[in-house]
Amino acid sequence: MSLCLAAGALVVALGSDEIVLAWRHSVQKTRWEEVWRATPAGIVLAEARVESSGAGMDPPDGARLENGFWRWTPALPPQREIVMRRSGATADWQVCVSSTCRPMGELLPAEADPVTLKRCS
Repeated sequence: MSLCLAAGALVVALGSDEIVLAWRHSVQKTRWEEVWRATPAGIVLAEARVESSGAGMDPPDGARLENGFWRWTPALPPQREIVMRRSGATADWQVCVSSTCRPMGELLPAEADPVTLKRCS
């Protein structure tokens, strides 16, 4: 079961059942990463991680500091899809597959908004 990005009629298969979505906080300039996995129940947020705290980015109780990131497993049920917005006012989302990250703009046009992460059909 693979993950895809969709924007309108355009669908891009990512070729993996696990990806990392990453971005820089617009105020703190701190990197935030989320590990998403496709499962039969839906898309699961397997891990969230942030480089440091501040401006609404405080790691929750139980988070552990590992390799420069606070890491934890959010209590979020499986999702049918994840909707992402691209304002153009901040750096684009990073999409990481098998440890290779690239801007979402290399996969979809810069004006594609919103973008949906979902399981491929």
